[in-house]
Amino acid sequence: MTANVAEIRARTRSTVMAVVKADGFGHGAVTVAEAAVAAGAGWLGTTSVAEASALRAAGLAVPILAWLHPGGIDAEAAAAAKVDIAVGSVDELGALLAQAAATMRIHLHVDTGMARGGCPRGQWDELIGLARRGQRARRVRVVGVMGHLPLADQADPAANAPAVAGMREAQRAVWAAGLGSPLAHLAATSGTLTDPATHFGMVRVGAGLVGIDPSGTVTMHGASRLIAPIVHTRAAPAGTPVGYAGTFVTDRATHLSVLPLGYADGIPRELSPQAGVEIRGRRLPVVGRVSMDQIVIDTGAESFPIGTSATVFGPDGGATPTVQDWARWAGTIPHTIVTGIGPRVKRSIA
Repeated sequence: MTANVAEIRARTRSTVMAVVKADGFGHGAVTVAEAAVAAGAGWLGTTSVAEASALRAAGLAVPILAWLHPGGIDAEAAAAAKVDIAVGSVDELGALLAQAAATMRIHLHVDTGMARGGCPRGQWDELIGLARRGQRARRVRVVGVMGHLPLADQADPAANAPAVAGMREAQRAVWAAGLGSPLAHLAATSGTLTDPATHFGMVRVGAGLVGIDPSGTVTMHGASRLIAPIVHTRAAPAGTPVGYAGTFVTDRATHLSVLPLGYADGIPRELSPQAGVEIRGRRLPVVGRVSMDQIVIDTGAESFPIGTSATVFGPDGGATPTVQDWARWAGTIPHTIVTGIGPRVKRSIA
């Protein structure tokens, strides 16, 4: 993870926010946050005040921004934990002003092309006007303005240009309203890695921390390894059906090993025949259907004893699958692989 933050810092002069939502992309929010801050990240980002408060309780003192608020904004908790709040609508800001007992630090979240969150362009003036009144009344202090890049994964600056222009327009409107020069931030991992024009004062990096570049243009370092012991092994003659519905049938005499991981642990149920794991330096195929708690590995002529360690994915490459390999086998993106690893899987820091 340190190498990933170093790669990001080498590509931008802007402050780096480490986004640790989804429990640090499945790696543990506190673990990722501590490593990122130690490597030079200056801010942290979360979905909620509750997540931010947990980081504060762990001793993290850098600025933290919460911007999605799935359970609504808890102004009292935000103030207690000294957490910045993003507001993406007139109604949301109005509700915050109604409950704020102390001056809240806010970031105005504007829609720069996603239509998924943030204040629509036609309501920017109303949002900024309300923020100005709130700031004059010392209920809020506007310290940031933020947006999102809808097409950054294309790694094409021309695709990002409309969002960049939108952010600049929002900045000018904030300046004109007399709200000073708040910190602007637009880019996530892909924009950070591929388009300096998107960087503004800060970049928000989440997936890149754990080794995922959604643009597919920069080689990052995998931050985790998923291993499991063999819990059952047997010889299987040719013609043996494996798993539910017998969707795989052995075409030769072989050996089968069972790993205690399944779709309840985040192993994708739908996999291509290329899916495999690493055991003792060899890539061996997953066969049959993925069960809730188990997958079966075809180990060929070799019979591995119970307790032998198998690597489901890791940062090594070669015989060891990566999260990118698993995403390709499942027809998805690497984010879903790492965030899908369930709570039954024990986490430890190497």
